Amino acid sequence: MTDFPLLGRRRIARSSFLTFDREYRWTPGGDVVRREVVRHPGSVVVIPWDGERVHALRQYRAPVDTAVLELPAGKLDVAGEAPELTAVRECIEEIGMRPERVTLLQRCWISPGFTDEFTWIYLAEGLTEVSADPQGAEELHAEQIGLTVGEVRDLVDAGEVRDATTLIGLMALLRHVER
Repeated sequence: MTDFPLLGRRRIARSSFLTFDREYRWTPGGDVVRREVVRHPGSVVVIPWDGERVHALRQYRAPVDTAVLELPAGKLDVAGEAPELTAVRECIEEIGMRPERVTLLQRCWISPGFTDEFTWIYLAEGLTEVSADPQGAEELHAEQIGLTVGEVRDLVDAGEVRDATTLIGLMALLRHVER
């Protein structure tokens, strides 16, 4: 692996939680390349599993202008909150279930070609119903869905799961229950 040392960086824009940087890097051949990088605080995905069903959502996503099948997920946007606590918080907020335990199953970069967003994917078990606390219009209008292992397999096989972290999470769940 060859490094591309940083020559310089300029902040182009900042939003409520994202920053957009322009970087200049030296290539191993001595050239300079420009790269745009989206900086993200990180995120979690939660696989709420009650032993029979995984609890998911179908919610509208403006960038793709359609409702998307997703596992509960959220940003690491509370200062000092560990990813596993964010997973518990998101599970409560989005589907109204408090997990007794969360277990890390996977970690991954979302799209390292343009963003540094890193995601932790947790299995949530020992679910207790509590009041949901939807954050934002999409969550408020999301449809909750319970899926059996067979239904998960069918959706994955049919190519109906198009959110990458949901696909990774569901594949990790299938691997977990098949052990």
